[in-house]
Amino acid sequence: MTKDELWGAVLAQIQLNISQANFNTWFKDTEIISVNSSEVMVSVPNSFAKEWLENKYNKIIIKTINEVNGCKVKDVKYIVSNKETQATKKYTNTPVNSNQLEFMELNTDKETNLNPKYTFDNFVVGPFNELPHAAAQAVSQNPGTLYNPLFIYGGVGLGKTHLMQAVGNEIIKNFPNKKIRYVSVEKFTSEVVSSIRNRTMEEFKLKYRDVDVLIIDDVQFLSGKEKTQEEFFHTFNSLYEKNKQIIISSDRPPRSIQSLAERLRSRFEGGMITDVSQPDIETRLAILKTKAQEKNADFSDDVYNYIATNIQKNIRELEGALNKLIAHQKLGNQVVDLNKAESILKSAFRSSTKNTTPKKIIKAVAQFYDIKEKDMLDVSRKKEIVRPRQITMYLLRKELSCSFPFIGRKLGGKDHTTVIHSCDKIEKEIKNNETLKEEIELIKQFILSL
Repeated sequence: MTKDELWGAVLAQIQLNISQANFNTWFKDTEIISVNSSEVMVSVPNSFAKEWLENKYNKIIIKTINEVNGCKVKDVKYIVSNKETQATKKYTNTPVNSNQLEFMELNTDKETNLNPKYTFDNFVVGPFNELPHAAAQAVSQNPGTLYNPLFIYGGVGLGKTHLMQAVGNEIIKNFPNKKIRYVSVEKFTSEVVSSIRNRTMEEFKLKYRDVDVLIIDDVQFLSGKEKTQEEFFHTFNSLYEKNKQIIISSDRPPRSIQSLAERLRSRFEGGMITDVSQPDIETRLAILKTKAQEKNADFSDDVYNYIATNIQKNIRELEGALNKLIAHQKLGNQVVDLNKAESILKSAFRSSTKNTTPKKIIKAVAQFYDIKEKDMLDVSRKKEIVRPRQITMYLLRKELSCSFPFIGRKLGGKDHTTVIHSCDKIEKEIKNNETLKEEIELIKQFILSL
């Protein structure tokens, strides 16, 4: 495997595990410079990408390199390079019809940050996403006048980014003169930090307050970032007062985003809030067949059924499994039947079912409620800690069938009667509390993404 092939395979794997917005923001224009037995050197386009890859994605990059290449790389170094990378050239010059092995996600427009591959035409609509789809279409016909802001939320890998980018691309088609900007909250945050450090806040404000349509992805990451929230609030107000369209995505509804300023929460709740839930089996099959057709590939119904039955909660994972089969079919120049598909995907499905662990449940709940993991293991009786702790106990019992004493030990040595009480309390409350029920479903989806 050449270093370019290795990096392509690594990016393909990472793409399945993080949001599309973050992938586009931090992995665009990266490439491997060199590989040896213990170290990999990666070229990145700027110092922000270097910093974020080092601090947030280094472990997953090392892990993925070792999985893909079967080696034991211990360190990855990142070097800033301003030149257009060979990787980008290669991907942008690849013919459209072989888009499994290229990265269409890297073909974003530099002005808007939109990827033209995301359209309404290739967005599969089902009962799980009818309302957000209808709202998105209405916004694309009359931006700034209907459903402003449009707030779309749902679990990881359910098509929120596709839908938001489809709105942007449709508006470009209908209103070519409108200025559109798509950005993830992490990118927005890094620009705020950069502007403060370089004293270029006026340029930053002009950049974001001069658009007609602002599309913000993963807004839950505003949680706890006070300065970024303040800048986003003023940007929001400036655009809203001028009837400019704002479209927002999140993995949870505004009321469930912890440490979010009340004035921002109020703005979000002042527009149209709609959720994307999990697709049913018919929709999953339709998605697989549509994606296969886009990539000029086809499989038997048995193969589609096999994938759709084993992957139920994540469209991105559906596409990832399909891409794997297409790669085998094209590279091996052979038909992939059900037996072959089972052989290729068996390990992926097995690891998926083993994905949930006590550690991941604790981490997911802590991140969802924006508290520290160690606080849940402590003796604190603060309401903001007790509630997540009870939900953690409930999930450990429900999802992993852990014993009450085991759960007590995992959460800092709590007595098993405390665990029983907590599990019963959440179990009863779910029946009458739709908000809690929804939060727990979102946490379950979040666990699968860790």
